[in-house]
Amino acid sequence: MKYLKLIRYQNLLLLALMQLIFRFGFLELIKIPLSLFYWQYTLLILATVLIAAGGYVINDIFDQETDDENKPEKVIIGKSISESMAYNIYAGLTITGVACGFILSNSIEHPNFAVIFILIATLLYFYASTLKQIPLLGNTVVAALLAFSVIIIGIFDIFPNTFDINRPQMAVAFSILFDYAKFAFIINLVREIIKDIEDIEGDKSQSMNTLPIAIGVEKTSKIAFVILLIPTLYLMYYSNTYLLENNLIIAIIYMLAVVIAPMIFCLFKIWNAKQKSDYSAISTVLKWIIFFGILSIAVVTLNILHHG
Repeated sequence: MKYLKLIRYQNLLLLALMQLIFRFGFLELIKIPLSLFYWQYTLLILATVLIAAGGYVINDIFDQETDDENKPEKVIIGKSISESMAYNIYAGLTITGVACGFILSNSIEHPNFAVIFILIATLLYFYASTLKQIPLLGNTVVAALLAFSVIIIGIFDIFPNTFDINRPQMAVAFSILFDYAKFAFIINLVREIIKDIEDIEGDKSQSMNTLPIAIGVEKTSKIAFVILLIPTLYLMYYSNTYLLENNLIIAIIYMLAVVIAPMIFCLFKIWNAKQKSDYSAISTVLKWIIFFGILSIAVVTLNILHHG
């Protein structure tokens, strides 16, 4: 169980589930010619999940002292697992993930695509060792990596099968994936900022320079509020001008109940947050907003097909 906790298995399951939702809850439903067989799509998910797991491990290795301060009850490295063992686990997960990406890239006759997985793994290492200590840059990198786990589906499953005859159809599918990637990026960016506020005491003790340390908790909270307000207002507009006007009742009820309402809840909570437990609650809700937001692609697509 300690090894599963080390790699944040719940987050990895959600990541794999999100990639499955895009394939079976969207791309296959709209009947476009996809590039990957099921075994190849499995390799894509494995590569993504294994590299992400490696990222969690290397992050914990570099975060041992701050984690002792911020969340001592959750510390695994140095207590249940030695640092040398953690490095071995990191290397094994990352190398296996990159190998899956290499096999996948060669199987679709785009061997140069393997560089993507190497770059992601490298970026995760530099995030853990250096970038996370640069205000906002570290938050942006983590948010961008989650967004890229959506975009990579288009790169491998749409792009190789795109030709002049189907380019408009494939471009629409890719643009929808890109919209969901932007949603995941913004919500996760807010979540990373909130987590920095939550962990401010431990980060201060280790002389880290996160955004709340650099400009203060109050200003950082206001930045998070504004960033979250933008997609909230857009989704309200989208629900009204597209879902409601096209009579997609199931989709609009879903969006209002499990995406927009929780986002409004988080806005109020951010504005009034005072204690560490407040920020912890916001972080948890934001994680589920990302998941249910991505699940909405299946709900909306099925509602359109049923309505049509």
